[in-house]
Amino acid sequence: MQDPTLVPEVRVCAASDLANGGLGVKVPVLDGAGQTTAFFVRYQDRVHAYLNRCAHVGVELDWEGSFFTRAGDLLMCARHGATYQPDTGLCVGGPCKNGRLTALTVTERDGVVYWQPTGKIVPREDA
Repeated sequence: MQDPTLVPEVRVCAASDLANGGLGVKVPVLDGAGQTTAFFVRYQDRVHAYLNRCAHVGVELDWEGSFFTRAGDLLMCARHGATYQPDTGLCVGGPCKNGRLTALTVTERDGVVYWQPTGKIVPREDA
């Protein structure tokens, strides 16, 4: 695994690729548990990013890139319906109530979304 202190900022996507309450963008990552993905979504005009792992059982949340409920107001685990606040990652419904998604550091500038890897979550080198 890469030394997390040496991991440069990662270009994720064009800012226009993320619409409020719309589809997310996934990036392959490694964390302490192995291979998974991180996801990036827009909510109330701000980009948010999380490790794609449900706080309840650790499965990926999305179904074909869809992370939001139909109303676009909550993130939802497609496997068992746990719901999360998009801006904080706090579980507000389902079996993981009061659990939390693992947030990532994300910035948006000059029309591009960037992720700054920190800690044990790093981009996969083979992706």
